[in-house]
Amino acid sequence: MKTSIATVSLSGDLRDKLAAIAAAGFDGIEIFETDFVAFDASPREVGRMVRDHGLEISLFQPFRDFEGMPGEARARAFDRAERKFDLMGELGADLVLVCSNVAPDSLGGIDRAAADFRELGERAAPRGIRVGFEALAWGRHINDHRDAWEVVRRADHANVGLILDSFHTLARKIDPDTIRRIPADKIFFVQLADAPLIDMDLLYWSRHFRNMPGQGDLDVTGFMRAVAATGYDGVLSLEIFNDQFRGASTRSIAVDGRRSLIALADRVRRAEPASALSLPQMPDRVPVTGVEFIEFASEGAEAEALGRMLAALGFRRSGRHVSKSVDLWTQGDIHLVVNTETEGFAHASYVLHGTNVCDIGLSVEDAAATLERARALGADMFEQPLAPGQLAIPAIRGLGGSVLHFLDETSDLSRVWEIEFTPRPTEGQDAGLVAVDHIAQSMRYEELLTWLLFYTTIFQTAKTPMVDVVDPAGLVRSQAIEGADGGFRVTLNGAENARTLAGHFLAESFGSAVQHIAFRTEDIFATAERLARNGFETLTISPNYYADLGARLGLEPALVDRLRAAHILYDRDAAGEYFQLYSATWGEGFFFEIVERRGGYAGYGAVNAPFRIAAQKRGMRPAGMPKA
Repeated sequence: MKTSIATVSLSGDLRDKLAAIAAAGFDGIEIFETDFVAFDASPREVGRMVRDHGLEISLFQPFRDFEGMPGEARARAFDRAERKFDLMGELGADLVLVCSNVAPDSLGGIDRAAADFRELGERAAPRGIRVGFEALAWGRHINDHRDAWEVVRRADHANVGLILDSFHTLARKIDPDTIRRIPADKIFFVQLADAPLIDMDLLYWSRHFRNMPGQGDLDVTGFMRAVAATGYDGVLSLEIFNDQFRGASTRSIAVDGRRSLIALADRVRRAEPASALSLPQMPDRVPVTGVEFIEFASEGAEAEALGRMLAALGFRRSGRHVSKSVDLWTQGDIHLVVNTETEGFAHASYVLHGTNVCDIGLSVEDAAATLERARALGADMFEQPLAPGQLAIPAIRGLGGSVLHFLDETSDLSRVWEIEFTPRPTEGQDAGLVAVDHIAQSMRYEELLTWLLFYTTIFQTAKTPMVDVVDPAGLVRSQAIEGADGGFRVTLNGAENARTLAGHFLAESFGSAVQHIAFRTEDIFATAERLARNGFETLTISPNYYADLGARLGLEPALVDRLRAAHILYDRDAAGEYFQLYSATWGEGFFFEIVERRGGYAGYGAVNAPFRIAAQKRGMRPAGMPKA
């Protein structure tokens, strides 16, 4: 199996695209004709550039409006094809994509189209060129891969084959299992793209909203399973038209693309044991059983203030690292680490971002397998010199330059707290917090799909539907990633501008990722009382919220009064209830949340976000006022 990507999928000029595609590890490219025409170099020079990057030209495309043309238009179509064959010879390309005709004057008929392709195959064969026919979802007469295959079958020429594109099949809701009956040797090329489910014109949807497999809602896995069942082991390529990607980092999108292809092929190989897909072995997606620790980087007065906030939350400083300036704070099953080292990764993170979450430790079934899979999918490995008494814990780079460490129960990693920390019991008032419910990570909106792909391809997680979080200054797009048992939850929040709370946090903390941490309690009202006794400063919610809440949901007045008195927000769905209590903001927008889930409530209280954000903004430094 070889991987490829269409040049139209990336931003930049052709030189930028080739460098990014090669660096990401692709084997080849689809040269989109527009990219070639816009580039100021001869075909031979472009071909040489491609090969100098260690790539091959997997496909030249598109050749449009060919089959079924009447009279003189048919002759002109063949003349155009001959000129493209000349160009391909200079480029060093041997496969051309011919997409189904959309011209108003084109004529229908499977036999007519087959005759045209047979003649085209005859002209291509002496040049060593193959012709691939693709059914566009909006083709005038042929818009279904089954009809395109029938054209290819009747053309009956060795140099004419089928090109399959997941978007064109799935957008029209054609059963992908019909592909299983197509001979593998007649499938010349496979293009893959996902997309969010949107009810709109097919052409517009295709040209603006495609994304990488796994980032959207189409059953690309089912499509690829059908392809693999034929015995196909040729090129898997990405053809992505996406406005967001066109303005994003060329290298980042290229890395995402290859990760999506390798992860997809791995899923398909596991689901279709008879598949002929050849790719390196890697461990399956690894279950995450929970958050083992969250580490803060801090120093001086900020570290002292953070310690006071943790104590007010009911945490006890229960241990000190055997050789580093690192304290362990615990409550329930929660481990928080405060790192005040003056050198090393945590110190560098503090210098860049200020006090921030620099590291998250995840409990996984197999730490070594997690690292191996992450490496196979192109994640950046993380290592730093070990201090005396410190365990070598597998780790990779995460969002915002942070780190993800992996711990399991099969080695000394399960004893990290007793091995690395000396007990240092201190007094404190437990607040009833039992576990980390979820971690909220903020990023620029254009990075959202990148990190969605990161979590869902490495870990055994699923994504929830995207929701719009309404901030008074704009929208924040939010999507949650969850493990099967709910022990691991991350909400990814994409800020569209710097005036939203999330955007402000990112701008002022220079891209720090974790904006808030939610702890779970079994009794939110008892926890609120304990927090009050500890001097914990809660976020003040407008009384108008509670008046509306009672009327909107028909809550008992006594419950509304209890919620109002403790500044607790409330939501419910058909399965259960959700209670939320927030801290005042820290610095430029970081905060803690305490939640209680009752019944089967599975959301995150998104309906309450506008009221929470308005309250948080009231307590923050006014725009234009310098920092203290």
